Amino acid sequence: MTFLLMSIVVIFDFMSESLEQERLNAIAMKIKDLRIEAGFSGHRQFADEYDMQAKQYWRIESGKNFTMLTFLRILEIHKITLEEFFKGLE
Repeated sequence: MTFLLMSIVVIFDFMSESLEQERLNAIAMKIKDLRIEAGFSGHRQFADEYDMQAKQYWRIESGKNFTMLTFLRILEIHKITLEEFFKGLE
C-alpha cells in the first residue's frame, strides 16, 4: 500500500470515528436534557431514583458507548419513543 493511500485510509478512519463520537455526544446531550427536564439536577440523583449505577449513567451523559438495552430503559423511564428521541437529531 502506498504512503498516500495509507494516509487516506488513516484520515478516513479518523473522520469516521470523529463523526461517530459527534453522534454519541449529541445523543448524550439529549439524554442529559431529558434528565434535567424531568427535574433531576444531577446524574447521581437520577441514577439512584431509577436503580442505575451512577458511574454508568455518568458515562452515558458523557458520550461514552452504552448498550441498546440501557438506552431503551432510559427512553422507557422518560416515556418517549425512539422516533420522539431522535426527532431533531442528525
